[in-house]
Amino acid sequence: MSQHRGSHQGHSHGEGHGTQHTDAHTDAADRPAAGHRHGHGGHHHDGAHLDWSELAPLLERQAEVASQAYTDAAAWLGTLAPVPGVRRILDIGSGPGVITSLLAEAFPAAETVAVDGSPELLALATARAGARGLGARVSTLHAELPEEVASLGRADVIWAGNSMHHMGDQGAALAAFAELLNPGGLMALVEGGLPTRHLPWHIGIGRPGLEARLDALHADWFGEMRADTPGAKDEPDDWRALLAGAGLTPSGTRTFLTDMPAPVSPVVRELAVAHYTRLREGVGARLDADDKATLDRLLDPADELSLHHRPDLFHLTARTVHTARKG
Repeated sequence: MSQHRGSHQGHSHGEGHGTQHTDAHTDAADRPAAGHRHGHGGHHHDGAHLDWSELAPLLERQAEVASQAYTDAAAWLGTLAPVPGVRRILDIGSGPGVITSLLAEAFPAAETVAVDGSPELLALATARAGARGLGARVSTLHAELPEEVASLGRADVIWAGNSMHHMGDQGAALAAFAELLNPGGLMALVEGGLPTRHLPWHIGIGRPGLEARLDALHADWFGEMRADTPGAKDEPDDWRALLAGAGLTPSGTRTFLTDMPAPVSPVVRELAVAHYTRLREGVGARLDADDKATLDRLLDPADELSLHHRPDLFHLTARTVHTARKG
């Protein structure tokens, strides 16, 4: 299902999006090379199956890096939905289940269900929940969405992390999910935010402003991905209006920051290298010669100015959560 111009900048599959973007959830798995996976299908748009054994560790690390932001988001949801009264949560496009477990911890009276189109990722969600002592309250459900939405059952909270933009008709999909909510239930969509930043404007290689130009290329690619999604409907990403159109009452929007300044940990550095590697594979053909050469230097471990060695590397991003309640 598995992130126009509001979604592409903030989506990620690893961060809560399963066979959903990476943002993620964070951006690496949701880039063109990763084939914008579907939380409902786990496939490239051209039908090629993704190698989850390769992508799963990356998705887990992405979500773990953003875990504090998502912990804060889950705590905020607890102010909108009475924690003791929430008995069943659906995590749509759960991926490896990092956020599934966070939601289970935030709502200790609830059964939290990881919903994804990838059995491999659902197995990881089960293992993670067990390791955190949540196994009795976390379950998994394999589903192809939106076709099998009716099979998901009722819920008090539905969390869709960077998965809605993989639905061709987003309004129709939201209406279908709204039907699953119990009276007073809460829908939470992670869509949009800000592009992830790893580098300063001037990096000492090539023309300044590389990340902004990469964002523009990715925006073009994302628009093509949306247009090619089965049943795609061309409509603005006005999530408040879409939620209202699904018969829900918007109940607030907040944005949560992940800020890891330089010097970064080895895990954050590894994620940055993966992010740029996938960009190079995915939009490399669209880059001009100068930017392509710059990206190659950034990815060359032997170059002292590469991502592998730069002391100025950081990780800064923001994810926006839109909520609405069922009357």
